[in-house]
Amino acid sequence: MDRLLPSIIVGFVIVAALIGMFFGWRARQRRQAGIPAPEAVPADVGAIRTAVSGLYVATTRAGEPLERIAVRGLGYRSRMVATVADRGVTLELTGARPAFIPATALRSAGRATWAIDKAVEPGGLVVLGWRLGDLDVDSYFRIDGEAQAFIDAAAGITA
Repeated sequence: MDRLLPSIIVGFVIVAALIGMFFGWRARQRRQAGIPAPEAVPADVGAIRTAVSGLYVATTRAGEPLERIAVRGLGYRSRMVATVADRGVTLELTGARPAFIPATALRSAGRATWAIDKAVEPGGLVVLGWRLGDLDVDSYFRIDGEAQAFIDAAAGITA
């Protein structure tokens, strides 16, 4: 009986935190409602340069690795397959429709050590800088295996 009241208080705090996170996420999505969806994958993407699988970590505003984009299928971490072709990069994220980053929208390809809630060994993340509508964004990935071929292929088609 002497543990009942503290258990109720802890349970209430946990439920309140979960409710706060839910409403915070919904507010972020409302604030970002004007961000356009990534392009659909065109019928002809050109010759495939490389394809990799791994973990999609996040897409953030460029230069702001803690400012997650929470809309249009880009808000949730998931498994992914990324394909670099002559005309752009195709992202197939689990649970979202495939997205296409045209080569003309790519700004950069490189390495990062952390983004939002993911920190790894130095250079353990791959980051693609690209333009989503009028917004510069960075997408972070944890590639299974060697990532340098993906970085080189993406840098090779950067406008």
